[in-house]
Amino acid sequence: MFVVDSQVHIWPANTPERPWPPGTKSHKKRASFSKDELLQEMETADVDRVVLVPPSWQGDSNEFALEAARLHPDRFAVMGRIDPARPDGVTVLSDLKQQSGMKGLRLTFSTGQSLATSEVAWLWPAAERAGMPLALAARSEMLQDVANIARKHPGIKLAIDHFAVVRNALDDAAFAELPRLLALEKLPNIAVKVSALPCLSSEAYPYKGLHKYVRQVYEAFGPERMFWGSDWSRLPCSYRQAVTVFTEEMPWLRAADKELIMGGAICRWLDWEPAQSRTLGQAKETVVENNR
Repeated sequence: MFVVDSQVHIWPANTPERPWPPGTKSHKKRASFSKDELLQEMETADVDRVVLVPPSWQGDSNEFALEAARLHPDRFAVMGRIDPARPDGVTVLSDLKQQSGMKGLRLTFSTGQSLATSEVAWLWPAAERAGMPLALAARSEMLQDVANIARKHPGIKLAIDHFAVVRNALDDAAFAELPRLLALEKLPNIAVKVSALPCLSSEAYPYKGLHKYVRQVYEAFGPERMFWGSDWSRLPCSYRQAVTVFTEEMPWLRAADKELIMGGAICRWLDWEPAQSRTLGQAKETVVENNR
């Protein structure tokens, strides 16, 4: 199975050569996490590709992720950060669109923030014109705004992160607002990142208590608009287990649908070149080498 992770953060250490912005807080667990470390983790978990999401704690820099995508275009793509309050946002978005490996943008919002303010109003039509998919770390109370944006801008692609769960909650409490997300299923330009599932459970692997919520999203949005993701830096389990909880522990998922959820669907959503397994690619390389 070709596996594509829809969200992993990588970040450099705070050094004099590559300083973080003033006031930036470090990650709770690690001082840094590099592309090479991630590539090693991907090998252990049989993950073929990763969508890199620059972390919020490092400011709005995309360079570390873009560097990884430039060096490994077959393994990494980027959904970058942008400050929607910037007065030159349209120009910045256009510049980001031209960056090799940049496939879209990922936006984070604070509690109580509205997506309908004049401050961010420029972003939605600009992203629609540019063909830039957006991933939204949107809280459940923002989903009505998301629906309004999707209706007004039918050419924009919006992916909702982490099931739009209740923050800092686990188990059923984390999914208490799921009906608000499911209500968006008729809008074809909205997808769901079924990501960070192990982080939302107090149970041990395979987190059986949360499978019902994955199934509700599956039945509402279908596999074409569901993107598996790990959010690796928060995982309470192994990377491999974050994969197999979907590929081996949910027998009601049909094989063809798992192919979409685990990678095919997000490659289509981001217009990332058609996916081929590393095994097939390696086999082709061997044939070429043997014929020289």
